[in-house]
Amino acid sequence: MTTRPPRIVFAHGFTQTGRSWGPFIDALVESIGEVDAVAPDLPGHGDASERREDLWQCADALVAVGARATYVGYSMGGRIALHAALRHPDSVERLVLIGATAGIDDDDERTARRASDNELADHIIRRSVPAFIDEWLDNPLFAGLTEATAMRDDRLRNTASGLASSLRLTGTGTQEPLWDRLGAIRCPVLVIVGERDTKFTALGERIVESVDHGRLVV
Repeated sequence: MTTRPPRIVFAHGFTQTGRSWGPFIDALVESIGEVDAVAPDLPGHGDASERREDLWQCADALVAVGARATYVGYSMGGRIALHAALRHPDSVERLVLIGATAGIDDDDERTARRASDNELADHIIRRSVPAFIDEWLDNPLFAGLTEATAMRDDRLRNTASGLASSLRLTGTGTQEPLWDRLGAIRCPVLVIVGERDTKFTALGERIVESVDHGRLVV
């Protein structure tokens, strides 16, 4: 009997597209063998630039494409994958979160972040996509990226209106805090953070402590 390769759904971060996972998937195949990889462009990005969906709607759309699988999400994609695990527990067999959060607890901080996201959305509309992508990649967070790993050309597939809508509908400021709901997740959860990322290390520890089957890898 032929064994099916594991099905893995990949959800990218803000300004990226499904193609951003290409090198990651290649490395994964080299490590474990063939995988059934699904890496869609999320609403507001790439070929889905015209779609306008909030986090729950994005989660529904992701599961509609991914079906039953392991879900891997980075940053914005991680938050969408987390929503998918809560809304569609029968479809998310395993959950891998990379640099993701379950939301901002404090009402004032969340309101401030929402205002900041909206301001950035307005800024993107005023600027051209190439100029904004250059600004975005100049963020200290991405200082370690090379020209190849930054994948700037792929990010240029995005539109200003799509990126702006993504911020307004799926930005961290719009996200309802999910911390009190994490205990409902029954699938194994792997949280991956960078060793110099103290903020998301603390958030990752909190996520792992909130689920039944969690593991943190730094």
